[in-house]
Amino acid sequence: MSNLIKQELHRGAGVLLPISALPAPYGIGTLGDEGYRFVDFLKRIGCRYWQVLPVGPTSFGDSPYQSFSAFAGNPYFIDLDYLVKENLLKPEEITHLKWQKSEDCIDYAGIYQLRFTVLKKAFQRSNHEITKEFNTYCKDNSYWLKDYSLYMAVKSHFNNREWLLWDEDIRYRKQEALDRYTKLLAEDIRFWEFCQFKFREQWDRLKTYTNNIGIQIIGDIPLYVATDSSDVWVHGDLFELDERKNPINVAGVPPDAFSETGQRWGNPIYRWDIMEKKNYTWWSERMKISASLYDIIRIDHFIGVVNYYSIPATCPTAEEGSWIKGPGKKLTDVIKSSIGNAKIIAEDLGNITENVKALIREIGYPGMKILEFGLEGPADHEYLPHNFKDTNLVAYTGTHDNETLVGFLNNKNEEELKFMYQYFNVSKREELPYAIIRVLYSSIADVVIVQMQDLLMLDNDARMNYPSTIGGNWQWRLKKSQYGELKEELLSEYAELFARAPKMQK
Repeated sequence: MSNLIKQELHRGAGVLLPISALPAPYGIGTLGDEGYRFVDFLKRIGCRYWQVLPVGPTSFGDSPYQSFSAFAGNPYFIDLDYLVKENLLKPEEITHLKWQKSEDCIDYAGIYQLRFTVLKKAFQRSNHEITKEFNTYCKDNSYWLKDYSLYMAVKSHFNNREWLLWDEDIRYRKQEALDRYTKLLAEDIRFWEFCQFKFREQWDRLKTYTNNIGIQIIGDIPLYVATDSSDVWVHGDLFELDERKNPINVAGVPPDAFSETGQRWGNPIYRWDIMEKKNYTWWSERMKISASLYDIIRIDHFIGVVNYYSIPATCPTAEEGSWIKGPGKKLTDVIKSSIGNAKIIAEDLGNITENVKALIREIGYPGMKILEFGLEGPADHEYLPHNFKDTNLVAYTGTHDNETLVGFLNNKNEEELKFMYQYFNVSKREELPYAIIRVLYSSIADVVIVQMQDLLMLDNDARMNYPSTIGGNWQWRLKKSQYGELKEELLSEYAELFARAPKMQK
C-alpha cells in the first residue's frame, strides 16, 4: 500500500500570469507593488490560486524552463523601487535608463545590458552581510548557494560563455582551480549571493501577503535542468555526460501530431541509478526549496518520472530516441518526504501510458486537462468538461505553450466552430471565450486556471510560447491599463455561482 494519500486541492479558480508579465516601469515584471496589485485583483474576482511559471534565472532563449539553476531566483525580478526605498539606489540611477521598447513586450537584451549594472550599485551600498537575516539565508541555502554564486562569477569571468567552454581546470572543477577562482572572484561571488538574498526577501514578503488574503501560489518547475547550469557543472555525476562533460543523451518527446520530428529539448538526462545511490539528495533539496517558494508545485513533464524519452545528443531532431523506465515511486516518495505541507500537480499531458496513470492514481496527485485540446470535439473527447471522471483535476483553458483562446478561435472557420457554438450555447465567435471560461468554472475539476491573456480576450500576439522555437517567446506583459478591460463582476459571479470563491468553502 502507498504511504501517500489522495491530495485533493480546495475547489477554486486561479489565473496563470508569470512574474515576468506583471506591469513594471523597468522592462520586466518584478516582486514589487504590481505583484500586490495583481493579488488584490485575484481576491476581487474570487480566486484561490495564482499560477506562475518557473522563477529561475533565464539563459539563452529567455525560457524559464532553461535556467542557470534549479534552485536560484531570477535577479530580473528584484524590484528596483524597493531598493530605492532602502537607500541602495538613487531614483535618478534607474529612471533615466531605457528599459523597454514597449509596455507590453519584454526586451530581454536591453534588460540584460542594464540590470546587473544597477544591481551592483545596490550591492556596493548594502550592509546585508552583517545582518542576521542574510546569514540565516546563507545557512538555510548552503546546499546550492555558494556553488551557484561561484558558477555565475566564473561565467561572467569567461564573458558569459557556457561552462563547457571554460578553461579545462575549472570546467572539470579541479580543487586548485576552484580555490583560485573563489579567491579571485570573491567580490563577484558576494554579488550573486546578494541578488539571491534580495530576490528571496522580496518573494517572501509577497508570498506572505498573498497567503494572508487566502490565495495560494502554484509554482511550475521543469522536470529537467539546462546543460548550462550550476547543477550540471557541480553535480555532473548525476547526469549522462561523457568524459569531456558533454551530454550523451538529451531529453525531449517523440514525433506526434503536433511535430513531425518531435521535440528535442536538449536537457541532459539524469543518471537515475547514481541518483538512487545518493538517496536522491539533489531532488530532495530541490523540492525543499520549491516547497518554501510555492504552496503547490506543478511538476512539468511528470510522465518523465515514470518513463522518459532519451535522444542521442548527436541526433539533431527527436526522431531517434527511445523510451526508458524512470524511477517512478522511488522518486515520488522522496518528493513527498521533502515538501512538508506543500502539494503537487502532475503535468500528465502527452504520452500517458497505463503505468503513468497507475502511479498518479496510487500517489493521488491531481493531473491536468486542457480545454483547447477538446474544443473541436468529438463529444466524447476526454478534455471536454462533461467527460471529466474525477474532481481531483486542474483544468485549464490553455497553458503558456498553447494559443490564446481568441487566437485558437480565430484560426477556425465557421464549419470548425459549429460544434463549439452548439456545446457552449452561443451563436457568435466573439461570445465563445467567456462561454468557455464559464463552462470551465462549472466543471467538477477541483481547480480551474485561466491565462490572463484569455481573461483579456487577446489574440496570439499575446501568446507566451511557441514550443520548439527560439526567439520571440516569453515576451508578453500585462499593461496597467488592461485591468480596466477585465470583466471582474462576471468572473466574481462565476466564482460564486460555481462554489469556487473562498467564502463558499465549508
